[in-house]
Amino acid sequence: MCTVQGVATVSIDLNRTHATNPAWPGHARFHLVWQTVTAVLLAVVELSLIVAGHSSGFYLASVLAAISPIAFLAAYFSRGKFRGTLSDPNGMSPARVTVFGVARSVDMNLVAVVVALISLVAIDCLYA
Repeated sequence: MCTVQGVATVSIDLNRTHATNPAWPGHARFHLVWQTVTAVLLAVVELSLIVAGHSSGFYLASVLAAISPIAFLAAYFSRGKFRGTLSDPNGMSPARVTVFGVARSVDMNLVAVVVALISLVAIDCLYA
């Protein structure tokens, strides 16, 4: 989970739809790269704690791994306050799914965050 968090962040954010997107303001791109480097460094720390083999390190790594998804949810639920959007016209569009004949847009970031948090809880339960 920690490795996926570090690698996925780099592959998703450091590309033409995000960090090098010319339509984005330079300041927004700066914050994105800052966030990406932070996520990678956290993943390295988390993996180091797990490899050290102490149960307290495992749980600390788990808490650290949960910070980014929880922060995403905080931004998600408060996006109306700062007119934030989950996607950009120059980026990845939400997935279109049909459930019981009703077409819906589903943001894959939200799906990934929910899956990550459920996975962390499951891993913690298995480790306990």
